[in-house]
Amino acid sequence: MFELKLMCPQERVETLSDALEALDALSVSIEDADAQTDAEQALFGEPGMPPPKNGWQRSRLTALYGAEALAQDALTQLQAQDFFVDCQVLGLEELPEQDWVRLTQSQFTPVEITPEFWIVPTWHEPPAQARTVIRLDPGLAFGTGTHPTTRMCLRWLAQRSGGTEFSVKTGLGRVLDYGCGSGILAIGAGKHGATDIDAVDIDDAAVDSTLLNAQANQVQLKAGLPDTATGVYQTVLANILATPLKVLAPLLWSHVAPGGSLVLAGILGAQADELKAAYAPYCQLAIADQQEGWILMTASN
Repeated sequence: MFELKLMCPQERVETLSDALEALDALSVSIEDADAQTDAEQALFGEPGMPPPKNGWQRSRLTALYGAEALAQDALTQLQAQDFFVDCQVLGLEELPEQDWVRLTQSQFTPVEITPEFWIVPTWHEPPAQARTVIRLDPGLAFGTGTHPTTRMCLRWLAQRSGGTEFSVKTGLGRVLDYGCGSGILAIGAGKHGATDIDAVDIDDAAVDSTLLNAQANQVQLKAGLPDTATGVYQTVLANILATPLKVLAPLLWSHVAPGGSLVLAGILGAQADELKAAYAPYCQLAIADQQEGWILMTASN
C-alpha cells in the first residue's frame, strides 16, 4: 500500500477529494494540517444546524493506493489540473506491513463507567475491580462506551439501580432505549436489573447489532424499529442528538410512565436551554451530569 499526501486550502478540499476518488484511490482521509497547534480548528456538524465547512483552512489529504505506479499516475494527472494550483505535494511513501486487526484493537481498551462497572472488548480481560461488565466490540452501530454521552447514560443507570437515592428494589422498571445503536444502554439496563427492555432504532443494522450484543452479554431484550415501542416505561433513554430529541419530545414523553424517568443525551452544553424549551410543555428538564462539553438531561413524571 502507498500513501499519497497532499496539502490544500479549504476551498479545494471537496474538488481534490472527488478527483482522488475518481483516480482510483482506495480511500481518502482529510485532517487539519494545524492539529495540535494554536491554529487548530474545531469543525462540528449536526442535523438541523448549519453544515460544517468541507475542510480546514489548511487540510491534509491522504489517499491510499494499492501500487506506487497508480499513486504516481494520479499525482501526475492532478498536477495538470487548474484546481491544483494552490495545492502542495507532501510526499508519496510506502506503508509498512502491519497487523491491521491488532492495530485497530489497540485503539479500544476497557472503559470505566464506575469503579465497579466497565465496558470491555472481547480481546481484553476485565479489570480486577469490575463487578459488572458489558462485553462489546466496535461494530457498525454507534455505541462502544468511549463517548461521553454513552458513559453518562450508563453511569446514570448504575446510580439509579444501586445508588443511595434509588433502591435496588425499585430498580429501573420497564426500560425503553430509543435510538439504541449497538444496544449498549439497553444492555446496561439489563446488567443492572431491568428485565423488560425494548430497544428501538430506525436502522436495521442497529437492531441486528443490538440483538447480537445482547445475546453475547446474556441479556434478554426485544429490539426492533421505533413502532415496536408500545405503552409506557419506567425508564426512557434516548442518546441521539439535540435536533431529533427536540422533534421527538411529545413521543418520548408519551412513553414515560407516572413516576418514571426520561434520560436524554447527545446534547452539547450550549443546547441546554433549547432542549428545556422544547420539553417545557411536557416536563421540566434538568442537567444531571456533564462531561467534556456534553450534558445529560433528565426529567421525572
